[in-house]
Amino acid sequence: MPFNDVNKMEKIFATIITIGDELLIGQVVDTNSAWIAQQLTEQGIQVRERISVGDVWGDIWEALDAASAKSRVVLITGGLGPTADDITKPLLCAYFEGTMVLHEGVLRHVEDIFKKLNRPMLDRNKKQAEVPDVCRVLFNPRGTAPGMWFEKNGVIFVSMPGVPFEMKGIMKNEVLPLLQKNIELPAIIHRTLLTAGIGESFLAEIIQPWESSLPAYIKLAYLPGYGMVRLRLTGYGGEKESLTRAVDAEFNTLKSLVSQWLVTDRDEKLEMTLGRVLKEKGLTMATAESCTGGYIAHLITSIPGSSAWFAGSVVSYANNVKTRILDVPDQMLRENGAVSEPVVRQMVLGVLKQTGADVALAVSGIMGPEGGSDEKPVGTVWMAAGNGNRIDTKEIRFRFDRMRNIELTGLYALNMLRMFILNQTQ
Repeated sequence: MPFNDVNKMEKIFATIITIGDELLIGQVVDTNSAWIAQQLTEQGIQVRERISVGDVWGDIWEALDAASAKSRVVLITGGLGPTADDITKPLLCAYFEGTMVLHEGVLRHVEDIFKKLNRPMLDRNKKQAEVPDVCRVLFNPRGTAPGMWFEKNGVIFVSMPGVPFEMKGIMKNEVLPLLQKNIELPAIIHRTLLTAGIGESFLAEIIQPWESSLPAYIKLAYLPGYGMVRLRLTGYGGEKESLTRAVDAEFNTLKSLVSQWLVTDRDEKLEMTLGRVLKEKGLTMATAESCTGGYIAHLITSIPGSSAWFAGSVVSYANNVKTRILDVPDQMLRENGAVSEPVVRQMVLGVLKQTGADVALAVSGIMGPEGGSDEKPVGTVWMAAGNGNRIDTKEIRFRFDRMRNIELTGLYALNMLRMFILNQTQ
């Protein structure tokens, strides 16, 4: 399809419905719909709306009616458990005018799970194998509740468990392949980069002439957050190889325009970017954390394989730990305070000595809501990045609540170490 015919192509819309009283009262945070939306977007399916409803028969029924009037695909999570408040399955059976039957394949799977766990199987567990006879059963290897695929008046309805681990398995192994098989989807290409050190408005001013010249089938999205701005370029429709070449050409132009602030030209987290830089340079790192309490080490170790480049961390929250383990002199702490340039410099040297890492970063600050002063208000952070020969330092003052100050400190420190490594090896 030529690009000038993109607008003539039918757009495929989806509605995501999450079910459960626990979502409405805030007891459980809905992460399912965000993840599902990402998966659908990558397939070229546009999410029109996301709806959360409680465990109320009439509300769920109305949500299904409303969703099917707007969208070609309706994805539902939640309400498939074995307890009385899980009403999604009987409701769907009634909605699609089916009859509940025992699915032998699902029953064998459920029995096998309980046998491996050496636990007795109750009648309510056996009922997990009951499904409406008008659905296509989607196998759930990660749990007892199967997914269900329905079709009505040209609309596809898919019901999945609310447990994220189970839902993701069904989406990847069953739902996405079936959607690709049953719906003609447009080609869609995404390219993402991350910038730091410049605000969204200033960034927009710099790239505005280029952005205005983009063809209709390529769109730019600004995704600001935590002191950084992610830019996503999306090409939609047409023949995939031609679209890829067109998007890549525009992406290369975008990278040159923002090269001064470019962190990575991949859709990845900052800690992954830092890890890649360390691996490429053959270096290991360590952290000495006071105000972040190990948060930076947590970000790093959440990445599989980070043991190849992360040596370890010292969480020196108390001053006596800074003194005993990181060799920060008592007199330095008395004269300068824990939140100071001399202290974070010594913290870097101390953690390098303790871990044997090649490079390290250190942070010390006042995260709030108390503990600040006129000289060092809440949000004041000193951070340092360096090796045995050189240490760079920086003072930053954040203005948010405690958790956000911690998160921002972590990201700024990771980027500071990334820049230190690149500057030392260029």
